[in-house]
Amino acid sequence: MKPKKNPKIEVGRNSSIYFLIGINLMLFLTWQGFEQKTYEKEAIKKEYIEIAQEIEEDIPITNLNTPPPPPPPVELATPEIITVVEDREDVEETVIESSETSQEEYIEEREVVEVKDVVVIEEVEEEIEVPFAVVENVPIFPGCTGTNAELKKCFNDKVLAHVKKTFRYPEAAQELGVQGRVYVMFVVDTKGNISNIRTRGPDNYLEKEASRIIDALPKMTPGMQRNKPVNVPYSIPITFKLDN
Repeated sequence: MKPKKNPKIEVGRNSSIYFLIGINLMLFLTWQGFEQKTYEKEAIKKEYIEIAQEIEEDIPITNLNTPPPPPPPVELATPEIITVVEDREDVEETVIESSETSQEEYIEEREVVEVKDVVVIEEVEEEIEVPFAVVENVPIFPGCTGTNAELKKCFNDKVLAHVKKTFRYPEAAQELGVQGRVYVMFVVDTKGNISNIRTRGPDNYLEKEASRIIDALPKMTPGMQRNKPVNVPYSIPITFKLDN
């Protein structure tokens, strides 16, 4: 049995080709749509106006008609006037005499001045301080004997015993409840006396009491350095503590 439709006029046989052509055409149109650029009309118009104004702007030409500087003043040369003076007076020439003396000239004897009053300048020895730890011979506390090391230990013990014996807590500091440690520094001078007492503590009452205790130390034998008496500084802390 023969088919009724003519195969030459069948539309569906090339449908796949037409489908691919349509897809390619749509892709091309879509790509062109993405690539197309648009601008706002107001921005274009504004930019065009600004460019036109810049082109039409005229730069004024200024002519600098500055007057030339004035010429320098002409200096008139003054004529030199030469006056002729006649030498009518004779000028006496000065004679320069030699100051050298010869052996024949007599030298006058001058009086010899005798010096009666002569001022004798006494040499003042500079006071030298040598620390207690390095002095050759330490100051000797009354009653101490032995070697230099034993004298040092005896000096420390005697000073501590003197502080304990002479110690008296200030009443004003007790009422105020003031306590603390006072650092005292003093010097055993070249004559064995206690001098240059300095204190540093938490209260003025405690400092005065510490100064009184050290000032009551007895006279000592001065320290010696190279067989000469020297000043020897010494320091000791004194603690003031109240019993609760």
